[in-house]
Amino acid sequence: MCGIVGYVGPKPVVPIIVEGLRRLEYRGYDSAGIAVGSAGAEKLAILRAPGKLRNMEDALRTQPLQGSYGIGHTRWATHGRPTEENAHPHRDCTGRLVVVHNGIVENYLELKHELTARGHRFVTETDTEIIAHLIEEIAREAEDCGHPLALEDAVRRAVGRLSGAFALGVLSSAEPDKIVAARLGPPVVIGVGDGEAFIASDVPGILHHTRDLYFLNDGDMAVLTRSGVRLTDFDGQPVERKLQRITWDPIQAEKGGFKHFMLKEIWEQPRAIRETTMARVSQESGHVFLDEAGLSDAQLRAVSSVQIAACGTSWHAAIVGKYMIERLARVPVEVDYASEYRYRAPLADANALGMVITQSGETADTLAAQREMIALGLPTVAICNVVGAMVTREATGTIITHAGPEIGVASTKAFTAQITALLLFALRLAQARGSVSDTESLRLVEELGRIPARIEEMLPRISAQCEELAKTFSHARDFLYLGRGIHYPIALEGALKLKEISYIHAEGYPAGEMKHGPNALIDESLPVVVLATQDSADAGSKLRYEKTLSNLQEVTARSGRVIAVAVEGQGEIASLVERVIEIPRAPEMLLPLLEIVPLQLLAYHIAVRRGCDVDQPRNLAKSVTVE
Repeated sequence: MCGIVGYVGPKPVVPIIVEGLRRLEYRGYDSAGIAVGSAGAEKLAILRAPGKLRNMEDALRTQPLQGSYGIGHTRWATHGRPTEENAHPHRDCTGRLVVVHNGIVENYLELKHELTARGHRFVTETDTEIIAHLIEEIAREAEDCGHPLALEDAVRRAVGRLSGAFALGVLSSAEPDKIVAARLGPPVVIGVGDGEAFIASDVPGILHHTRDLYFLNDGDMAVLTRSGVRLTDFDGQPVERKLQRITWDPIQAEKGGFKHFMLKEIWEQPRAIRETTMARVSQESGHVFLDEAGLSDAQLRAVSSVQIAACGTSWHAAIVGKYMIERLARVPVEVDYASEYRYRAPLADANALGMVITQSGETADTLAAQREMIALGLPTVAICNVVGAMVTREATGTIITHAGPEIGVASTKAFTAQITALLLFALRLAQARGSVSDTESLRLVEELGRIPARIEEMLPRISAQCEELAKTFSHARDFLYLGRGIHYPIALEGALKLKEISYIHAEGYPAGEMKHGPNALIDESLPVVVLATQDSADAGSKLRYEKTLSNLQEVTARSGRVIAVAVEGQGEIASLVERVIEIPRAPEMLLPLLEIVPLQLLAYHIAVRRGCDVDQPRNLAKSVTVE
C-alpha cells in the first residue's frame, strides 16, 4: 500500500526519490520520509514529515540533503499514528542503518521485548523500527564473535525472525552505495540502468528512469549496487528472475491536461478496451485466441465449473463475468470475495477451474485465494494489468489487461478492461465447448470492436450531463443504485465509485429486491440511479427491461428522484423519471461497458463539486498488499 523508492548511482539521489514518491502518491499515504548517504559519511541523513509529500519537499528546501544512494517512503499508518516520529525511514541505535517497510510484522511485540532487554531503545510506535534494531543486533553479535556480516547477510538472518508480511529496503553507511531489498508479501520491483539501480514498490515510481525491471517473488532478496543487481533467496542461494521489459509509455502516467488522473483514466477506456481485445480475436471468423491462458481446447472442454476470487471493483467485474460465462459457455460459476474464499473451506471437483482478477497482481487477499485454489489442485487463470506481477507468476496462465498504468485509487479503465478480458475468456471457453455458434461469436466480436468508438462518441456529451446533475445531487446524503441481471454488478460498481470518492453513502441493489427492504428508504430526498437499458433483439433483455420499468415506477410513486440510464430511443422513460442519461445501443452482454461510464462520471463530478480529493480518497490505498 505504501510507496518505496530507492536509488544507487551517479545521479543526485534526492530528486529521483522525491519524483518517484510523487508518482506513487496514488497508493495512499499519510506521511513521507527520505534517507540518503554518501561515501565517507558516518551516518545516514534522514528527513521526515507528516501529511502530504509536499510537506517533506518544503522541509528539503530548508534542510537540503545530498548523497549517492538513498531510499524514500510514503507511509500508510498501521502501527502508530501518522506523525513525523512514526514516519519512515527508521533508524537503529547507531543511526548508521535505516529501514523502510511495507507490510505488518506480526511478532513485533515479542521482538521488541527481546531487544529492549538487550539494551535497545525504541523511539516510535511502529513495528518497522523493530526491524532496524533486529538487523543491528544480529550484526553486532556476529562482530563480537569475530565473524562480521555483510549487510545482506544480517538482513537475511533478520527476515528469518519476522512473522507477517513485508517489503524491505535497507541502507547502512558502513556499506555505502548499496541497498538490500527483501520481499514476503507486498510487491518489490527492481530497476536496472547503466551503472545504476532502483527499487520501488510499484512500476510508475521508477518507469521514467528505466523500463527493465525484476519483479521479486516471495522469499527473494536483492542487493543493489552501481555494478548491478544480485538476486538470492532467503537462504542465500542465487535465484534467476526474468528481466521484464515494461512497454508502458511513462507519459500515460501523467495527467495529460486532465484535472485529475481519474478523469483521464475514464477517457482512456476506449483505448484500454481496444488494446485488451487487439490480436486476440479474428474479425473474420469471430474466433478468440487466448493461448496465454495456458489451457488447451481439451482442458477447456473438461472444465466443470469456474471459481473466481477478487476484491472490490474486480469482484464486480467477476460478477459480470459470471453472467457471461454461464450464458455463453453454459458452465456454472461461483464468485467469492478473495478475503472470504479461504475461510469458507471451499469445495472443488477435479475439473474445476480457478480464476483470480486483480489490477495490480499483488493484492494480498487475492494471492491468498489463488494459493488456496492451487492447494485444492485447481489450475488458475489470472486476469491482471501488470506483466510479471506475483499473481501472474503463480498462475497456470494469465490474460493481461492492457489498460496501462492506473493511478487514480478508484478503478475505472482497469474495470472495463477486466470485463473485456472476461468476455474474451467466456467466448474462448464457449468456442472450445461448442456452446456458441460461429454466427453469434462473430456478432459479439464485431460489436465489441464497435464499443470503443461508441464510448468516445458519448464521453463529451455524458460528461457535460453528469456535471449538470452534480449541481443538483451533490448535497444528497444517500444514493441507491438499481440493476437486474448482468447490470446488477454495474449498479454495485456505480455505488462503490460514489462512496469511494465523494464519501456519500451509496448502495447497489438488485432491482427486483426493492420490495424486500429498500423501498423503506425511498423519500423525496433520495436519488435513485436505475440501469434501465435493453437489447431489443434479446427476448430476455426485453423482459428484464419491462420488470425494471415496474421497479422504477415503485420509486417514483414514493417520491424518489430517479436518474435513469437508458439506451437511445427509449422515449417512454423520459416521462417517468427526473433525468435520463442515454447511451448507445449494444448487445445485452456489452451494455455493461457502456453503462459504467456515466456512473463513473457522475461520481467524479459529484466528488469534485464536494471538494473531495478524487485521486487519493481518504483512508484508501490503490493496492492492498496486506490483509
